[in-house]
Amino acid sequence: MARIAPISRREWAPKLVTYMSEYRAKVKGDRNNEGRPGGANLLGTLAVHPDLARSFLEFNGHILYGATISARVRELLVLRVASVRQADYEWAQHTLLAGDAGLTPEEIARVTDGPDAVGWSPSDRSLLRAADEMVFDGFVSAPTWQELAAEYDDRQLMDIVFTVGAYELLAKALRTFGVEPEPDLVPYLPVRG
Repeated sequence: MARIAPISRREWAPKLVTYMSEYRAKVKGDRNNEGRPGGANLLGTLAVHPDLARSFLEFNGHILYGATISARVRELLVLRVASVRQADYEWAQHTLLAGDAGLTPEEIARVTDGPDAVGWSPSDRSLLRAADEMVFDGFVSAPTWQELAAEYDDRQLMDIVFTVGAYELLAKALRTFGVEPEPDLVPYLPVRG
């Protein structure tokens, strides 16, 4: 149940409507997102606080579309955060993006098993371990950092850390605010045993 009810687009502050139109055009680019879940409940919840929404979305826009890491790396990190934090809304949205980024359905499912699951490449294992260490310990250990630094430059390392941090924050906000999945997002929710 939503603790902060999302507001409908017609209730948004005029500046936020303008910003969102420009933001969506910028981040959509030439991608065809028709028929995809649009995140109305998340955006409607953020719209309750327009200044915060604009600031967060600007930062998140960098993570999604301006970072120096590949979309595949980003989605692997985001899914791991969503899995560990049981952020179902985040998981559902990003399973779609992960597929777009080239992760197979088997890899997406395996994210829940963590970095020690059979089948990960050494690079993927290091990324997943870094996400776990940041979520559980608040920092990346020296051995994991050394593995990542052998493959990624300083800017990419920063984007890795900020991707995990941004989606850790979003996972906490989604769960705390009680953001409900839209009906078209329900099929992508994780199945818990």
